[in-house]
Amino acid sequence: MPENSHQLEAAQKMSQEPAQVSRNIYLDSFLTFFKIGLFTIGGGYAMIPLIEAEIIEKKKWVSYDEFVDLMAIAQSCPGIFAVNIAIFIGYRLRRVKGALVCCLGTALPSFIIILLIALFFHQFKDNQMVAAAFRGIRPAVVALIAVPTYNLAKKAKLNRYTFWIPIVSALLIWLLGVSPILIILIAGVGGYLVGRRGTRMKPSDKDCAEQKNGGKK
Repeated sequence: MPENSHQLEAAQKMSQEPAQVSRNIYLDSFLTFFKIGLFTIGGGYAMIPLIEAEIIEKKKWVSYDEFVDLMAIAQSCPGIFAVNIAIFIGYRLRRVKGALVCCLGTALPSFIIILLIALFFHQFKDNQMVAAAFRGIRPAVVALIAVPTYNLAKKAKLNRYTFWIPIVSALLIWLLGVSPILIILIAGVGGYLVGRRGTRMKPSDKDCAEQKNGGKK
């Protein structure tokens, strides 16, 4: 019995660990998020394809469903989206230390690049080649944001009861100037109420068994 209990505890612990976590997870996660931060052009949402490729598909540290949930939390929390999502993934890997390492890896490239631009920007701000390069980058940034948004919409399991939520939210923000904070709060409360109502209406296992047996006990 003791051996079986120890084996059960070990199996439960392994099931809670992310897949393919290397021994030097701190260095691995730092370098991974440093690369993501280094090549993220156009803001936090442009990093979603890179996170999918590195964190979900290659490293398999989180599943896509977990990533969607973490994105929802990161968007709802104050602060920069890129830093928030890095903190949550790092915490998923190695708690507080993992969160600090991933946060540092994400923010450090931007800090270095912005510092260099601040020091030397006046030397090339009027350069025609630099201006042309930025004009070429802008459409690519739009695509980097649009593609993951479309993919998330497909994988968020929108149906005829919920597809109107992003449309109405966008119209309220765009046409009426409603604060996105208010939209997030209303959506969160609405989702909570709908979830509770669905849980109450869901039949229990006992009821399902009685229905299968024709109501016989």
